[in-house]
Amino acid sequence: MDSNEKPSHQRPEHPDFWCKRFQAGQTPWDAGCVPEDFARFVAAHPQPRTTLIPGCGNGWEAATLAAHGWPVTALDFSPAAVEQARQVLAGQAVDVVCADFFTWQPTQPLALIYERAFLCALPRKLWPDWGHRVAELLPAGGLLAGYFFVSPQLKGPPFGITDEQLDTLLLPHFQRLEDRPVTDSIPVFAGHERWQVWQRR
Repeated sequence: MDSNEKPSHQRPEHPDFWCKRFQAGQTPWDAGCVPEDFARFVAAHPQPRTTLIPGCGNGWEAATLAAHGWPVTALDFSPAAVEQARQVLAGQAVDVVCADFFTWQPTQPLALIYERAFLCALPRKLWPDWGHRVAELLPAGGLLAGYFFVSPQLKGPPFGITDEQLDTLLLPHFQRLEDRPVTDSIPVFAGHERWQVWQRR
């Protein structure tokens, strides 16, 4: 059966796939807390950066950014994920938006896109579009920072990416500033997650 013939709840490029999992409480990618490398990144950049978190899920990191005074948009195309994010982020100065990352337009220039379990949730056919989109959304000097699932794992989500594939997506428009293994990964990513920071050329 062609992937486009599968029911929408079996296609990770469709909101129904993720709605089904959020509604069932099947979210093994959700750490339920703020990871260490991200916390260190925020502490090292005291000047607030206008931030987008695509595929925000429950939005834990958005709460941390808002607490530090960073303007932040938490974006997801799954209405169920957005509903949960709004509950987690109730009372926080976070713009929680239900929209498609590939068509959403910011209301002010972005300085940071935070990556966590978004790229690896996308089918590989969408990876080139993702690379073009992050380059399009960030101005020169803007940062793409977060966690990348560097793994030979083909079946997903999470879909593993190789170093070479990631370089192909990003090096045309970005330079890598940081790259290190992650020590506090949740089980689904353990041993294959890297913290990286990329700067838009």
